[in-house]
Amino acid sequence: MSTEDRAKAVGKNVEGKLQEVWGNITGSKKDQATGKAKQAESAARHAVEDAKQTAKEIADKAKKAIDKL
Repeated sequence: MSTEDRAKAVGKNVEGKLQEVWGNITGSKKDQATGKAKQAESAARHAVEDAKQTAKEIADKAKKAIDKL
């Protein structure tokens, strides 16, 4: 995961947590739901970036194995 993508995902997660807490304080179901949705979006971004990183690592290992032949 690039540093920029990681920062965006973390920022989205923090934003979501704050909005959810604000919704809890004010009793706003909309803010609570929107906050949870932002946290879910952040988790999805992390999952996508983790999958990209894993695919890159597998490709690098395969290339090294082929180069040894």
